[in-house]
Amino acid sequence: MLSKDQKTKILENLKEKVAKQKAIVFVDFTGLKVKDISRLRKELKKNQNEMQVAKKTLLNLALKDKNLEIAKDKLTGEVALVFGFNDEISPAKTVYQFSKTNPALKILGGFLENKFKEIEEIVALAQLPGREELLARLVGSVASPMTGFVRVLQGNIKGLIQILSQIKK
Repeated sequence: MLSKDQKTKILENLKEKVAKQKAIVFVDFTGLKVKDISRLRKELKKNQNEMQVAKKTLLNLALKDKNLEIAKDKLTGEVALVFGFNDEISPAKTVYQFSKTNPALKILGGFLENKFKEIEEIVALAQLPGREELLARLVGSVASPMTGFVRVLQGNIKGLIQILSQIKK
C-alpha cells in the first residue's frame, strides 16, 4: 500500500506531466514482461516521450485537474500513460509499432488536443507517415511539374538544333 504522502507525490507528478503534454496514449500492459516494458520506455525516450504507470483513481484526479474526462470502462487492465511532450503523433506511433511485435500491449485510447480519442483514431494517427516522409512527398509533388516543364523546354531546343543542323547540311 502507498502512504498518503506517496500518493500525493505521484498525483503532483501526474498533474505536472498532464499540464506539459501534447498527447496522452493509454495502454494496457497486462502480461507484458519487465524487459519488454523497459525496451518500450527506451523507445519512447528517444522521441522525448515518457511512460508512467498510475492507479486509476490518481489518474482520474490528475485528468480532472485539467478538465479531461474519461469513461471508467475505457481503462481496463493495468493502465499506463504514455505522454508525448515533443509532438502529438510520436507516442501513438511508438506504442503502435511496439504493439505489433508485443500483442500483450493494448492501446486503450488517448487524449489529443484535450479531446478523448478512441482506439481506432489513435491507431489511424499512428499509421500516418512521419514528418520527413510527408516533407519528401511535398517536395516531390512540387518539383514534378517543374521537372516536366524543363524536359518540354529541352525537347523544343533539341528539335530546333536538329532542324538547324539539317538546314546547314
